[in-house]
Amino acid sequence: MSDTNSNYYEFWQETILRIQETLPAQEYTTWFNRIVYVGSEDKKVILAGASQFILDTVIARYRDLLVNTLCELTGEEISVEFIVKSLSEIQEHKKGDPSSIVEPPKEAKAVQAPVKKKASPETTMKMKRDCNLNYSYQFSNFVIGDNSTFAYNASLAIAKNPGVSYNPCLIYGGVGLGKTHLLSSIGNHIIDNTPELKVMYVTAEMFTNEFIDSVGSNKMQSFKNKFRKVDVLLIDDIHFLQGKDGTQEELFHTFNNLYESKKQMVFTCDRPISELKNISDRLSSRFERGLNVDLQPPSYETRVAILKSKTEQRNSSMSEEIIDYIATNVCTNVRDLESSLTKLIAFSELLDQELTLDKTKELLGTLPSLAANANQTLSIDTIIKVVGDYFNVSSFEIKGKKKNKSLIQPRQISMYLARDITEYSTTEIGTEFGGRDHTTVMHSFNRIESLMKSDEAFTNTVLKLKRDLMNVKR
Repeated sequence: MSDTNSNYYEFWQETILRIQETLPAQEYTTWFNRIVYVGSEDKKVILAGASQFILDTVIARYRDLLVNTLCELTGEEISVEFIVKSLSEIQEHKKGDPSSIVEPPKEAKAVQAPVKKKASPETTMKMKRDCNLNYSYQFSNFVIGDNSTFAYNASLAIAKNPGVSYNPCLIYGGVGLGKTHLLSSIGNHIIDNTPELKVMYVTAEMFTNEFIDSVGSNKMQSFKNKFRKVDVLLIDDIHFLQGKDGTQEELFHTFNNLYESKKQMVFTCDRPISELKNISDRLSSRFERGLNVDLQPPSYETRVAILKSKTEQRNSSMSEEIIDYIATNVCTNVRDLESSLTKLIAFSELLDQELTLDKTKELLGTLPSLAANANQTLSIDTIIKVVGDYFNVSSFEIKGKKKNKSLIQPRQISMYLARDITEYSTTEIGTEFGGRDHTTVMHSFNRIESLMKSDEAFTNTVLKLKRDLMNVKR
């Protein structure tokens, strides 16, 4: 598979040369340095990256460009497959394919600010309060796991060199995964190290309320000055802006003003921008202009590390079996982990009793995160099985990579139903379908939705499956 003498290898070389001519140099080196040609099959080019995040970004942004360029050069219908390989394997392929990979961009040198006396702790704390920052959120107490490494490193790079690279940046992910922690860490780090820079942190709701107040009190210029004269603007939960046309219009102009002045902007959202509704296209394009990174639910190992870290921060202790029980059963987000820990520590300290595993199970059994598990809410695996049984295909085939016509429709219906009747994000759904990216899930959802509008028999099939699944859920 990795034979670089394949007929498509030369076409690949020409493809990336053409792409290099059309993209800004930094954008090209940032992403095309991270993928490599590893081989081909009949009418298929196979590319590899060192992580799923890298591949998801390349797929979302450049797959159509890659496919269209390859098809144009070859005169054939070429598909592109993306696979994850280890960093050492990637480096080996680079050695054999020097023309398809540019040298890594040199790290941007930090701007040397004039030596200034650091602000006093009292002054620093006042600055953080004035710009709404939670000063307890620091990079030093953020527990890094596989789910958050990229987002953490991107946030730290921004904090060390604001406005130079990764501007704007969007951090997205579900509730309680650490978006606000990273956003606040950026602001706290900048104030601690470069207090001459003006930082402003607000939630999208705060931004909206201030905008409305300024309109009502005829103080729009004051509002504009507040947000357009900062060096770093941090806005949390931009999904709140859905349907708020006036606020979106003002943020659009604020964004342009700051971007042209090379001021740093970082936003957070609970889902990819493409999933937001009632957001203007031009504002969406601004959010997607820079670096988009996602936060996934933490793995078991990361959950254990988080629990141990937070236990230490509270000067408490907990047995390994209790930590294992929490980490195994509370697998939603960091917030639920902390809630579980708070309840257990409070019980132990207030009643002066030693925690046992049985008492832990009793105390945590009432938490929503564990109650949900106990009620066995509808899982994606259940959806796949019900759909698979109906179409007489296996769950393994639906999750697999084969693109037979007999599998594509059951797979798309399964994704559609998972998106329609569960609370899972498209990123989480894609992970359950063999590590597919969220754009694949959205494409499947839109495809099924379109078919249901034009085919009554097909609509009845999907609705029957939905009824069956709702009965399973009950």
